[in-house]
Amino acid sequence: MRKEEIFEILSDTNFWFKEIETGIKREDYLSLINQKIRTEEILVLSGVRRCGKSTILKQFAKSLKAEKERILIVDFEDYRWKSKKLKLLEEIWNTYLEYMHPKKKPYLFLDEAHSIEGWERFVRTLSERDKSCVIVTGSSSKLLSKEYASLLSGRYIELNIYPLSFKEFLIFENLSFTSEKEIIANRRKILSKLNEYIKVGGFPKYVLTRDIDLLRSYFETIIVKDVAERHEIKRIDKLRNLASFYLSNSGKKITYNSVSKFLEMPLHTVERYSSYLQEAFACFFLPAFSYSLKTQEKLPKKVYSIDTGLSNAVGFRFSEDFGRLMENVVFLELKKAGKEVYYHYDPEIDFVVKEGKKIKELIQVSYASTIEEIKKREMENLLKISKELKCKNLLCITWDFEGEEKIKGKKIKFFPLWKWLLNI
Repeated sequence: MRKEEIFEILSDTNFWFKEIETGIKREDYLSLINQKIRTEEILVLSGVRRCGKSTILKQFAKSLKAEKERILIVDFEDYRWKSKKLKLLEEIWNTYLEYMHPKKKPYLFLDEAHSIEGWERFVRTLSERDKSCVIVTGSSSKLLSKEYASLLSGRYIELNIYPLSFKEFLIFENLSFTSEKEIIANRRKILSKLNEYIKVGGFPKYVLTRDIDLLRSYFETIIVKDVAERHEIKRIDKLRNLASFYLSNSGKKITYNSVSKFLEMPLHTVERYSSYLQEAFACFFLPAFSYSLKTQEKLPKKVYSIDTGLSNAVGFRFSEDFGRLMENVVFLELKKAGKEVYYHYDPEIDFVVKEGKKIKELIQVSYASTIEEIKKREMENLLKISKELKCKNLLCITWDFEGEEKIKGKKIKFFPLWKWLLNI
């Protein structure tokens, strides 16, 4: 490509000559990026498509107290890039240096970097030779495969980006609270918004527009671009059916063998496609807890969706199961917090939170607003596994019931989901 053509494309996505609208700030992620960038390692922002990685990247670039000419943002989803070869990256870099003449070390932000074959060699060289600050984004966990990790010589830090949390959802809904008292005073409004959040999910643009076709298009892009094209899958209909099945069954136990029989798909196909869907962050498979890895592998896994709104938009829901959607929200929040999480198979406990060698917490999720609505079996299960795993922290996350119960000398804490999500 000609240098003038390259520079024109770059000028559209950079702050050199104009202001660019970057939307509602996602402060928590900006703060995390600011902390991690100080390590001078390559920072990789990974996550499902359309969760906001590109916007967060631009928000961070805009927040930098640095000369505009020191910041280079390259969006590889721009259709005008005629080639996706490594040579293009070199041409872009050389064009940038020639036109902008940065006086200090530049910041290089590569959006959807995995589109360029060999990108990892380029950024490693740039980081090591010029000590440039490099951030890359990608919509697949393949971005950090063993091969890439080896090529980056371990010189990277990963930050997973998720769709909006409930806190962020409230901000997008123009609701902000300055104190715990104000939050409690607005309980009814917050409960109403939580009900909405569980149904709508957290894809930023969808939250703002409520155009259901957006979610359906996201689903298709994940299926086609991030899975089928990347892994050269011809039977896209089979892949789509499997993804819809998983999104429809959030919070349920599955085995690949049972899914194979139900969808009439070969077992090896189900196993392969499932791993691809997890790579693309469309869904997650939560293992059962066991001190034996062999036992853990044999037990069913629980499947969770990346977004409850996506599940509602494309899943063929067999029944409206609000409790399982609540459970999905709790799972995602635990993932965002970087917790090591399992479920307990028999008796069933929704979440076993492990820290090092110790079981830190046992969590049940119940769509209940009173103690009478909470199933006796759920409490009995907590007590039984508490003894087995030697864990005293027993939590039941409810819709709107708060309290404590002392049963057989053990204390179970009941805490509303809205308070748990808002950390109050």
